[in-house]
Amino acid sequence: MLISLALMVAPPALAQSDGSKGAPISADVIQGWRQADGTQITALRLTLAPGWKTYWRAPGDAGIPPEFDWSGSRNLAGVGITWPTPEVFNQNGMRSIGYHDQLILPLHVKPKVDGKPVDIKLSMDIGVCSDICIPETLKITAILDATDAKPIPAIAAALAQRPYSGSEAGARGVTCSLRPKDGGLEITADISLPSTGSDEVVVIEAGRPGFWVSEADTSRQGNTLRAVADMVPSTGSASLDRSAIRFTVLGQNRAVDIIGCSAG
Repeated sequence: MLISLALMVAPPALAQSDGSKGAPISADVIQGWRQADGTQITALRLTLAPGWKTYWRAPGDAGIPPEFDWSGSRNLAGVGITWPTPEVFNQNGMRSIGYHDQLILPLHVKPKVDGKPVDIKLSMDIGVCSDICIPETLKITAILDATDAKPIPAIAAALAQRPYSGSEAGARGVTCSLRPKDGGLEITADISLPSTGSDEVVVIEAGRPGFWVSEADTSRQGNTLRAVADMVPSTGSASLDRSAIRFTVLGQNRAVDIIGCSAG
């Protein structure tokens, strides 16, 4: 889960913050419920000051990607994150993708030893922006020991706000071609998908760390949405696994999340 462009407009100013009191974002944990397999369903609640926003996992060229460090936790085998559908922000000719006001971020927490509490100690580096952008470090602790199987409404609602899967949205697959370009690759993806509404944005993620992916140029012809973007590795090989490339379509009516494409 984790650039620069030559533009005629200046990006937001970058300031420093240590996440101290008075910061434009605060965080707490919503205790959730326990599934039959022992997984704890819980959530982070991020509350933003008026006029501030924070970012999705793929924040766009004008955003700051969030990073999670769970290494201080105990009895933690793994964490899965379900991202609610984000918004697209356009400011001064730059695009970012994220949330405002409040974000409830559902977590699927798997304990190492089932039946024992999970001691969460999370250090979260996250960007928040208004007229300036501030990298915040949030320190979050919680003891997860839910025994009730009854879902918590706020978390259930956030889970329901995830994008549709490809099958749920009627997608018939993605074909993609990759060609060398400027030390990286250019991807052309044809997504067979009914319209998701006006102003469709396609976000492409490489499916492996160490790749910068540009904003995609999108066009639609009937039930085919085409997205073209550059994919540049920070170091090393530019090879990609097509089955891991991720496409998120953000439209006015719905969002759709598709993983994988076939050679086209």
